Amino acid sequence: MRRRLPALCIDACIVVGFVVLGRNTHSEGEAARGIVVVAAPFLIGLALGWLACRRTSRPAGLHTGLIVWAATTVIGLALRGLVFSRPTPLLFILVASTFLALMLLGWRAVWAVGSRFAARGRAASELTAP
Repeated sequence: MRRRLPALCIDACIVVGFVVLGRNTHSEGEAARGIVVVAAPFLIGLALGWLACRRTSRPAGLHTGLIVWAATTVIGLALRGLVFSRPTPLLFILVASTFLALMLLGWRAVWAVGSRFAARGRAASELTAP
C-alpha cells in the first residue's frame, strides 16, 4: 500500500484539479460543496480503478494508468449522468476524457522517462566507480 499511496494521491489531485479548473472556467465558483458534488462521481471511478489495480507492482506504470483512466472516465461520466443527475453533453465527455488521459497517463510517462534516466545514471556511475 505504501508504494501505491503517492500515485493514488497524485491521481486524486488531478481529478480534483480538473473539477476546480472546470468550475472556474464556467464561473461556478470554488465552494467546497460544489467541488465535492462535481468531483464525487470521478473520485468514485478513480477508487474503483485503483481497486481493480490493487495487486499491481507498478502503481506508476502506464498499464495501471490506462486502467485508472478508463475507470475514472467511464464510471465518472456514467455516475455523473445517472446518479448525480448532472448533464453530460458530448463536448464535456470529450474534454473530460482528453484532460484525464493527458494528466493521468502523462505524469506516468514522465515518471517512466525519469526512472530510465536515473537507472542509466546509476549504471554509469557504477561502471566508473573506483
